Amino acid sequence: MKSQEYVPLRKCSLPRFRRVVSAVMCTVTWCFFISAAGGAQRPTASSAEVRTARAFEQARKTGSLALRAFLLAMPKGADLHNHLSGAIYAESWIRAAGEDRLCVDNTSLKFEKAAAMTTSIPPQPVCGEGKTAASGVPANSALYDSMIDAFSMRSFVPTAGVSNHDHFFDSFARFHGTSQSHTAEWLDEVATRAAAQNEQYLELMETPDFKHTATLSEEIGWNPDLGKLREDLLARGLRDDVAVARDHLQPALDRRNELERCGTAEAAPACKVEIRFLYQVLRGFPPAQVFAQALLGFEVASTYPMVVGLNFVMPEDGYRSMADYRLQMHMLDYLHALYPKVHIALHAGELAFGLVPPEGLTFHIRSAIEEGHAERIGHGVDLMYEQRPYQLLREMAARHVLVEICLTSNDVILGVRGMDHPFPIYRKFGVPVALATDDEGVSRIDLTHEYVNASMIYPLTYRDLKGMVRAGIEHSFLPGQSLWKDGDVFSSAVLPCATQALGAPAPGPACSTFLESSDKARQQWDLERRFRAFEADQKN
Repeated sequence: MKSQEYVPLRKCSLPRFRRVVSAVMCTVTWCFFISAAGGAQRPTASSAEVRTARAFEQARKTGSLALRAFLLAMPKGADLHNHLSGAIYAESWIRAAGEDRLCVDNTSLKFEKAAAMTTSIPPQPVCGEGKTAASGVPANSALYDSMIDAFSMRSFVPTAGVSNHDHFFDSFARFHGTSQSHTAEWLDEVATRAAAQNEQYLELMETPDFKHTATLSEEIGWNPDLGKLREDLLARGLRDDVAVARDHLQPALDRRNELERCGTAEAAPACKVEIRFLYQVLRGFPPAQVFAQALLGFEVASTYPMVVGLNFVMPEDGYRSMADYRLQMHMLDYLHALYPKVHIALHAGELAFGLVPPEGLTFHIRSAIEEGHAERIGHGVDLMYEQRPYQLLREMAARHVLVEICLTSNDVILGVRGMDHPFPIYRKFGVPVALATDDEGVSRIDLTHEYVNASMIYPLTYRDLKGMVRAGIEHSFLPGQSLWKDGDVFSSAVLPCATQALGAPAPGPACSTFLESSDKARQQWDLERRFRAFEADQKN
């Protein structure tokens, strides 16, 4: 984020707010609403928590660098909105392309397969005029820097015809082409980065190969009778691709454990980062393919426990995404009835005024929840352009629909930031929220950056941050009962653990048995352990 977006809270004033829309409103009423969101989740603070809250305020007063040092060590729980390919930094893509003996088009800066290979040992790519072997890119500093800029938002300045939005999404087409053999390395990269920031759980969006399913959809064609279309797809062998997805993800997870030496005395800290997947459905294609891939996603999530749900991806302002939005929600409504245990998170409302016609901003979030059965909303930026937005907010709070807030992504792609972002409105109405990275490699950020960003722009307290961190694990799609007695009220544990010191190293027998029965509760218990350790480490 640009430095001028960091507005020190103690220096903001009402006149400055009138002049700068992204500055923080510092009236007593506003600060009350921001801090009081989810007010029931406020038990009496321990002395360690009070001391930590003072340390947080002191760090924020000192500036963004001191705040980053504080927040880097703070437990951050989960990153629930994280595209695996978009999380990988450009430098890693370039290295992998060199290992795969790919070429780079010097003009488009895209990876390409070599026209031929030399007979030398080892063989080297023959790239042709205007192209460079990817393995040689690091030696060419100008080309290397240009590729990093092309693969990310680093140094990008919008020009006529090329917006931030366009450059962001165009970057994905440039770095695709490396082999799937690198997936384990990508998992290790994101887990290592997460561990360094005291994160513990990642739900990564990934699209395993589905060429066979896409071919079936093209051969069968579109049929508005979804029941008949599903029967035809299954009869033609769509379930064969379930094994393709599993055979892509499970070996990568196993190899990641090897790379990190998990289970040995030399285990890397990244081993403690739990990973699950969301199956990505590409919504920018014709209805037959979208339905077929969505069906495959439901089938995968029903049979392979490492895939805990699915999400629809690709730019929401694209032609198909807009024209077929209601149809795609109808598909999800149909499939949810057949696979009710499969979790659904949806990109919805990743739009801004002017990006699409005004009427296109009025229904996506509501439709995702009421028709698409979304348990979590990714972005939700156009909230206040929805029909009856306040009624929608109350509905989201009542249904405990969490919003995955991606501040940098929304700024970079949509130009929405500061007080133009609905983040404080969601909090005011008690809608659960959690900060997320979206595409940390393309944006050149990490999750700590998002916490710094939020803390410098909005009047959040340490306890507010703690509540959002807890909400991230609470709304994960991990199986099992929550540790907390009431949804989004982080004050009382369920009965087996109600008398325990949360996060203690040796819970009692009943609590231990309960934790063994729930993946989610175990992660929540570990989060409380991390908070205890972090807060105990703070000085007066």
